[in-house]
Amino acid sequence: ITAAVDAWACGVAALPKLWQPQKPVLPVEGRRNVLITSALPYVNNVPHLGNIIGCVLSADTFARYCRLRNWNTLYVCGTDEYGTATETKAVEEGLTPQEICNKYNAIHADIYHWFNISFDYFGRTTTPYQTTIAQDIFQRLLTHGFLQQDTVEQLQCEDCQRFLADRFVEGTCPFCSYEEARGDQCDKCGKLINAVELKNPQCKLCRGIPVVKPTQHLFLDLPKLEERLEPWLEQSWTTGDWTANARYITRSWIRDGLKPRCITRDLKWGTPVPLDGFRDKVFYVWFDAPIGYLSITANYTDQWERWWKNPQQ
Repeated sequence: ITAAVDAWACGVAALPKLWQPQKPVLPVEGRRNVLITSALPYVNNVPHLGNIIGCVLSADTFARYCRLRNWNTLYVCGTDEYGTATETKAVEEGLTPQEICNKYNAIHADIYHWFNISFDYFGRTTTPYQTTIAQDIFQRLLTHGFLQQDTVEQLQCEDCQRFLADRFVEGTCPFCSYEEARGDQCDKCGKLINAVELKNPQCKLCRGIPVVKPTQHLFLDLPKLEERLEPWLEQSWTTGDWTANARYITRSWIRDGLKPRCITRDLKWGTPVPLDGFRDKVFYVWFDAPIGYLSITANYTDQWERWWKNPQQ
């Protein structure tokens, strides 16, 4: 408090000179470098105050604080544009998925600009950099033996002649009997669902009754990472600022044992899988979307690795 009073008494002239980073903003040797991202808003709707308060505004406040502290700060964000939700919205509005993304990306950008959110760059995930970086990460996982193939039972709509991704199926929840559960999660009881477990499933596109058929998919072999992950988590919990909720959820995953996680989907709209036998599939959006933080930074600067592969700074 004494320091604050002294600073106030001395006036603005006594403040340190405001740091003006170069453009594009890159890490600087000898300075504190801060990279800030906020959760990528999904592109299939118009953002409202809850969306902005939930992630964008808090990150913006922190970015402004960091700049006032004269820390070298980069704040990036963008719209998350792949996945079944985009395909569903495209069907609803009679547009292509790309047209939906173009429409709502512009709406998002305009709204955040109106609120004067201080992004250094606001991008999107449907870019060539996204494809390049996601496929590169996939190839590295493949090379190092962290992927496996398996056959899964999946719902297929014979009228639409397509396998139905999670959000293209609705039915009755097997746990709480909610009649409008999605093929991946029940919004009433919150439990995760495998689409073939739904009672009375329906195709959301034509309201036909799908049938169960086998299809090949690729899985991230998460159990292989457990031995390396557990000591890292213990160290991170000790030295980092994890919320109680984040600790609880992560501990429950480790306690129950990690399971292989499917990273491919039978969709057209997404990052293509660059592997023979799977070229008619795309990456699952939760494999693909987190890579968007990297690709959006790459669209901002071709020296993006100085931010993402530079732990010393």
